Amino acid sequence: MAREGGLIAWQWQGYGRNHRDRLNLLLHLFAVPAFIAGILACVRLAVSGLGLAAAFALLFAILAFGVQGLGHKREAVAPEPFLGPADFFGRVFVEQFITFPRFVLSGQWARNFAHG
Repeated sequence: MAREGGLIAWQWQGYGRNHRDRLNLLLHLFAVPAFIAGILACVRLAVSGLGLAAAFALLFAILAFGVQGLGHKREAVAPEPFLGPADFFGRVFVEQFITFPRFVLSGQWARNFAHG
């Protein structure tokens, strides 16, 4: 199912409402860069033929994502359920690589933290 306005616009529209708890915001501040680093390292290591190291980098990214999931459980407004595997992977990667960095750079992270 397509998201109105596209996935990036749809996710941005409700992002601030789902990220207000201070601990969750702090967890995201560290876990999102960890996820990104793990994914990028996994790709780099896999391309280099270092499969075991790539698997550990992927595990690191998965753990970082899990930390974010724990933080989301603290939120008053839960994220919408995933519509299936494609929606899951699309939303996860858009959040990690686009929406959360945008949230921080726009100043919305700091505003939500100040009022959290």
